[in-house]
Amino acid sequence: MRRRRLKDTSLRQSPQLFSGRIPMASLIQTLAVAECLNFHHAAQALGISQSSVSARIRALEEELGILLFERNTRGVRLTEAGRQFVERVAAGVDQLDNAVKTASLAALGECGRLHIGVHGLIAGSFLDHLLTRFRAQYPAIAVEVAERSARDAIMHLRAHGLDVAFLVGTFDLPDCHSRPIWTEPLVAALPSNHRLAGRSDVIWSDLADETFLVRHGGTGPQVHDHIVLRLAGGWPPPAIQRFEVERGTLLSMVAQGFGITLLGAASQLSPAAGVTFLPITDEPEPVVFSAVWLPQNRSASLRNLFALATKMRRSMPSN
Repeated sequence: MRRRRLKDTSLRQSPQLFSGRIPMASLIQTLAVAECLNFHHAAQALGISQSSVSARIRALEEELGILLFERNTRGVRLTEAGRQFVERVAAGVDQLDNAVKTASLAALGECGRLHIGVHGLIAGSFLDHLLTRFRAQYPAIAVEVAERSARDAIMHLRAHGLDVAFLVGTFDLPDCHSRPIWTEPLVAALPSNHRLAGRSDVIWSDLADETFLVRHGGTGPQVHDHIVLRLAGGWPPPAIQRFEVERGTLLSMVAQGFGITLLGAASQLSPAAGVTFLPITDEPEPVVFSAVWLPQNRSASLRNLFALATKMRRSMPSN
């Protein structure tokens, strides 16, 4: 087979470059020679024989039809075509190396993006500490948080708009995985001038005649059902009013005397003017907060988030 004539010319004029596959070893050895400008030194750096390096680069030059190096008794130097070739190969190898490293980090859950839906985020709460510690431990993960009602969060999960949603209650959905992540004691939020506000705690019978305020979204449906369950059998039945408002507005309505509401104990970490929080001492169950996600979501960063949540929960005193 006739060998191609080697030309010291620009790569831009050499369409042969794209006509076949070039072994990665040839490119790595070319970069080594370009750096050392000496076949012997390049071979030593790579831990292979000089003859192997010389033969591979000669084969590459013949494949390309381009002279990459000028040889002389003192060593080698890059031709103009060789310089352009090496610059672009070096950039490509760096990109490939970065792609491999990025893929490896993503497989370990150490880089990427995590979309999280929450019912609310209170400074100092379990969820707040979880996200703070996760971001510190995995700084290359971009964490995006969206506040959504349970219904909206599940819709976004199903549309792949969220990786996970942290919601109040337990869930048994046919197309989603869920598991409890943390719990909080239940507290009653009353106006500061309420007749019970001066007490250190209350029991359910103290609240039987109150008007309860709940939200349509967020924790509203769970709170509504819980009130009905705890005060079942009483007469008249509990007065429950639903409002399409956010948590902050609901607490403002409590302060203004519209009624009282029920919240997880973490709400006490974010005081609201005119509102008093009291524990319900005969409440047998804490408020459960669950993670909900799609079974096909095998994100390593999501697994790392759950592992961190489990570790934090184990280190907490029992509720």
